[in-house]
Amino acid sequence: MSRLTWAALGAATQPFLTATVQASSINTSSGWNMPAGVTEISREVFGLHMTIFWICVAIAVVVFGVMFYSLIAYRKSKGASAAHFHENTVVEILWTAVPMVILVLMAVPATATLKKMYDTSQADIDILVTGYQWRWRYEYLENDVEFFSNLATPREQIHGTQAKGNNYLVEVDEAMVVPTGQKIRLLLTANDVIHSWWVPDLAVKKDAIPGFVNETWFEVDEPGVYRGQCAELCGSGHAMMPIEVRAVTPEDYAVWLESKRDAAAAEAAGAGREWSMDELMERGEATYATYCAACHQPNGKGVPPAFPALAGEGISVDPDALEDHKQIVLHGRSGTAMAAFGENLSPSEIAAVITYERNAWGNETGDEVQPAEIQAMLESE
Repeated sequence: MSRLTWAALGAATQPFLTATVQASSINTSSGWNMPAGVTEISREVFGLHMTIFWICVAIAVVVFGVMFYSLIAYRKSKGASAAHFHENTVVEILWTAVPMVILVLMAVPATATLKKMYDTSQADIDILVTGYQWRWRYEYLENDVEFFSNLATPREQIHGTQAKGNNYLVEVDEAMVVPTGQKIRLLLTANDVIHSWWVPDLAVKKDAIPGFVNETWFEVDEPGVYRGQCAELCGSGHAMMPIEVRAVTPEDYAVWLESKRDAAAAEAAGAGREWSMDELMERGEATYATYCAACHQPNGKGVPPAFPALAGEGISVDPDALEDHKQIVLHGRSGTAMAAFGENLSPSEIAAVITYERNAWGNETGDEVQPAEIQAMLESE
């Protein structure tokens, strides 16, 4: 049975409090139960969960009621003696048939819901979702829109120097935006290790596995912001890989798509001009904070030996290592945790972050990398 099947059955059958502990902080649940959610499927799953919960309660009341009545009414101090019987055909048939009937009654509606969950046909919008350590990339396949979604919680909150916000560790810089009333098909994969895209309010939990493409879907009825997290332990930054889905009206969705296309055009145009040092440092600082600080730390001191320091030592201050610095940022370093950013960041972002690393924290090499240089390197490969 697939993981989705188990997940769906789990959502419908797991004990009351287990779902509460996992879901209370990031969705619309009351904090005492799993959420009913905002899709037709999520409401069906919630209905199954409650139906089976009350069946279990009824069984518990009958079984424990008979047991405690027998313990009290026929206790040894009143002179009762235990009856001994074997091979009672009627009893054996009853304790086999009754549970079987109950299981069949529960399985019929659960199977009907599972069939709907697996039906990804006739989708209105296809989105490729790729998991990275530790962010999500969304690519709208028919609309030429793609972007990374990164954790937006300030590091001051994470390090305890600032009070935690309401959406601590479940807020992002770029949310997945979808229109209401349309079927959204997600194609999920991963770039490095196994991740899992999980949004309780949508009743969606699907693994993103390197080399495989899994499918799932949802359709949101009403506008809103729905949050989730990676549900597969994927490394030291696993807890910093939130998911945010913004459901908007179809009219607002069209406006958002147009704004993303304009931003992409402006980004592409930026690679063709010469940037000042101030522009590179400003853009580089923001890019470093989003993509590099989790490993190399905001102060550039790193966490040796896994994540080497960039401040005052190593490749960032070596005047003869500028080309190596570019190659490592573009292609990563084999055998280490250093990822390749050549396909994930724009030439402007790569040029800016290299310039920033070579001139921040007192490095002051004076080296300046222009986006056009990075663009030329990428085109020559």
